[in-house]
Amino acid sequence: MGMPVVDEKRLFEKITLEGFQSGLSWITILRKRDRFREVFKGFDFEKVARFTDKDVDRLVQDAGIIRHRGKIQSAINNAQKVCDLIDAHGAGALARLVWAHEPTAKQRPAKITPEVASTLGQTEQSQALSKALLKLGFKFVGPTTMYALMQSMGVVNDHLEGCSHRAQVEKARASFTRPS
Repeated sequence: MGMPVVDEKRLFEKITLEGFQSGLSWITILRKRDRFREVFKGFDFEKVARFTDKDVDRLVQDAGIIRHRGKIQSAINNAQKVCDLIDAHGAGALARLVWAHEPTAKQRPAKITPEVASTLGQTEQSQALSKALLKLGFKFVGPTTMYALMQSMGVVNDHLEGCSHRAQVEKARASFTRPS
């Protein structure tokens, strides 16, 4: 739905699942989400960061997830990068980095219509977030994937005008304290 998120474990989960979703239907990921949570240790990035090649081989054989070696290796790599980011900048560093790319009110469309929504798959902010994460060594974090992340964690609210979720997300965003 896109409610605001700052919890780093949940952010790591969202980055991971968005990466696995790349090129696939979102419903495919949703149907496999419970198994993803199981095999990636509840998306505890400290545990995933310690996965080895043996874990990659095991996961490639697991039909309960997307068996794409590159995406599995990416999830492990990204867990290591989250750990590095937190080691360098303290708890909340991932949330601060992502939320720093929230569009200003001026940058957001005044009204979300189907025509406007169809053009939002990649924005200046999602491109900048992608570049920032790539610079840190993250993988499978392209601009379109990062826009989807920004949607899922409430950084942007592009529910269509009249959608009941739009008002609900806006209310949550209005009362949400951004990480600083």
